[in-house]
Amino acid sequence: MILSKKNYKMEEGMLMNNPVSILVLGGGAGGVITANLLRKGLPTNRAKITLIDREANHVFLPSLLWLITGNRKEQQISRSLKTLEKKGIDVIKGEIEKIDYETRTVHVDGKSISADYIIISLGADLSTEEIPGLDSGLSFYDLANAQLLESKLRDFKKGHLVVLTASPVYKCPAAPYEVAMLINSHFNKNGLGSDVKISFYAAEPMPMGTAGKDVSQGLLNMLSEKNIAYYPQHKISHVAPSTKTLSFDNGEEVSYDFLVQVPPHKLPKVLQNAPIIGSSGWVNVNSDTLETNIPGIYALGDAVGIPLPSGKMLPKAGVFAHDQAKVIANNLINKLTGKGQPIQFNGHGGCFVEIGDGKAGFAKGDFFASPLPVIKAYKPAIHWHLGKLLFEKMWFRMWF
Repeated sequence: MILSKKNYKMEEGMLMNNPVSILVLGGGAGGVITANLLRKGLPTNRAKITLIDREANHVFLPSLLWLITGNRKEQQISRSLKTLEKKGIDVIKGEIEKIDYETRTVHVDGKSISADYIIISLGADLSTEEIPGLDSGLSFYDLANAQLLESKLRDFKKGHLVVLTASPVYKCPAAPYEVAMLINSHFNKNGLGSDVKISFYAAEPMPMGTAGKDVSQGLLNMLSEKNIAYYPQHKISHVAPSTKTLSFDNGEEVSYDFLVQVPPHKLPKVLQNAPIIGSSGWVNVNSDTLETNIPGIYALGDAVGIPLPSGKMLPKAGVFAHDQAKVIANNLINKLTGKGQPIQFNGHGGCFVEIGDGKAGFAKGDFFASPLPVIKAYKPAIHWHLGKLLFEKMWFRMWF
């Protein structure tokens, strides 16, 4: 049954009489968790759960950090999304061309699929075309680029390696800093530490600024200990691959031999100009429930822009998509079956920060706290690295 806008409001437990269809758009962390939890909480014969993604495989993105230094292979960090069909989740591989928000219809590779509920978890796309020459550098936010970076690093023996963030807003605020430190550790292990100079040029004023000054200073200390030079507030304007020169808005020019770049992030094309986009330029949702302004449509993860009391936006990180997925799934199950109680997304989150040499730091806290997030940071240690290894193993066991 597809619910019209007029009769959208449902009585608790109406699923018992009226089967529903739910579309989950995106097979990343948020989408996979949402589909799993909905399938577990809703009867198979009364609720159809369909996940749609343009890729055949789910990649555990945090492990790409280990892949680029040769410590992981593709088969270790990816699983076929079709595996979810064993759980009773329909999986469609295809390009989402259009979303009709009024009728809750999704157009995929020329076909139309309608549903009672749509959950958008399409993430953020990378956009190198905004900055001339930026695409000559290597990135690490998807499997193909991470694999290319790994192969090029194997051949790099001497020179100036630059890690560059082209915009202050990007997925996983710790990731570029982790990359710089892991690459540093990689070269040291291979006896090339004195031959490779690593510099970090950041568009942002400080590392992980949303988490506060203490976290930022902690990261700055880590970079300094590894002799990684850090240059904040350097907005790239042009990359000249022929002369290997970086030009910044402040007039500075820097020579490099190897460029690792974090491109600007933007909404996926299918979401651009959608009626659910807010003033931030990202999808606008109720920060407690992840509902958009259109009944029956939810959004989570990197595509969403949630304002904080500090005036900044909630960071784009997998830990938040994880908890947002739980909120959406729980509340839909409650709405459709009457079981359980509604819950709210509380803005709590934590992350490991890999620094190389078998160690990691850890930070966690309340990002919804006012006037500023309240964050507790822990010093790098072997046990935090082991914790991330364990989380990687648990991920596939839990969701695939």
